[in-house]
Amino acid sequence: MDSSAVSVERIIKAPPEKVFALLADAAQHAAFDGSGSVNHASRQSVPLSMGSTFAMAMKGRKETLFIPYRTTNTVIEYEPDRRIAWQTFGLGGLVGGRIWRYELLPAEGGTLVRETWDPSRDKQKRMITSGSMPELTANGMRATLARIADLLES
Repeated sequence: MDSSAVSVERIIKAPPEKVFALLADAAQHAAFDGSGSVNHASRQSVPLSMGSTFAMAMKGRKETLFIPYRTTNTVIEYEPDRRIAWQTFGLGGLVGGRIWRYELLPAEGGTLVRETWDPSRDKQKRMITSGSMPELTANGMRATLARIADLLES
């Protein structure tokens, strides 16, 4: 992971296995996405595993000139109840390559959840790491962790 990566973390009052089960269910990603980008997954509620692929229908936003798009994601890191990460590409692999990673650590009162946006292997790294994208991404990740907490702590 290089210095362009952005991470946020939060303690969620739920055991790691409960947090992991939510993260490893691609069909639930729209329910906890805090960025407002994820429309829905094209995968039923089947737990992800190492090498799993899943597609996401994404909502058009200002950053994409309000044009909806699709992503193809491949799970590249997988340690049950500890870590899951997927690499995201769009336009048939022509764009993207960033990695979304979740690391879970048991903590007093629940689980420390760290979400990381790692653009080190992104084909447009220079473009997406300049300007306001890292800050917007961090804000979206904080909102994502809040939504995960809302879902699991209620």
